[in-house]
Amino acid sequence: MLLTGATGFVGRSLLRELVFRGHEVVGTSRSITAAHESLPEHVRFVAVANLIGGEDCAKLLHRVEVVIHCAAVAHGKVGDTEAVNVEATANLARQASVAGVKRFIFISSIGVNGCANARPYTEYDTPEPVESYARSKWKAERRLWAVQRDTGLEIVIVRPPLVYGPDAPGNFGALVRFVGKGLPLPLGAVHNKRSLISRDNLVDLIITCMGHPAAANQVFLAADGEDMSTSELLRRLAIAMGKPSRLIPVPSSLLKLGAILLNKQPVAMRLLGSLQVDITKARECLGWEPPLSVDEGLRRCFAQDQDKP
Repeated sequence: MLLTGATGFVGRSLLRELVFRGHEVVGTSRSITAAHESLPEHVRFVAVANLIGGEDCAKLLHRVEVVIHCAAVAHGKVGDTEAVNVEATANLARQASVAGVKRFIFISSIGVNGCANARPYTEYDTPEPVESYARSKWKAERRLWAVQRDTGLEIVIVRPPLVYGPDAPGNFGALVRFVGKGLPLPLGAVHNKRSLISRDNLVDLIITCMGHPAAANQVFLAADGEDMSTSELLRRLAIAMGKPSRLIPVPSSLLKLGAILLNKQPVAMRLLGSLQVDITKARECLGWEPPLSVDEGLRRCFAQDQDKP
């Protein structure tokens, strides 16, 4: 199988689990240095600077039955995001169909559904992406369905919310740093509900989608199956880290006002707003259950040697 983005946060963990389960994997990444540092020695690795070029794709897809496409640009310029997240994805899928690949698994984003909700998102909701990254993922999904209609290539789309794990980047990494420093946080009175997914649970779902016959041509939302408020997440995160939880109960209305004054509304929305994910479809269609609880997923974030070969 082919795994793009094999040195990324999700990709490197997925690669190790695939190898552990006995799969033969070809991994790709932009950086040869990152590959040498991150990939098991016996994995075939191909450095690919740009998946848009057809020649690279043709070489990568020889004798491949399943493609797992994790590679993406999350915080680049709009042009770069479109080129990698949309055009490269469509090109890879088209060439995968020509090469005889059976199934193409695309790691999308819950942002395709939207960025906040009053009830849990499902796969049947009308997409309402807000941010540029989510819009690029939605465009890529539509291009993939066009390839599926034209060629019969099996498409599986997985939309995870925030993914956490050892050395997680982004918002989760920022929370870890704040808790680790013992800084008091004014989030003790936040009573929202948010879904997350541990990296290990996401990897398990992706691998389930590889061979399950019912996964073909489906979209699956991914989550741990247990929603938490931001304040509860911080308390449980502190327990996992062995740190004190220093939360000050400031009303959410005051925090929202402060965010407006400081022009930090997107940050406030992630901390104060609700974003819930319903994983009923994955449970019923695939018989999938998240193997790790939230507490175990958080504990593993701080276990030693999680990411070493």
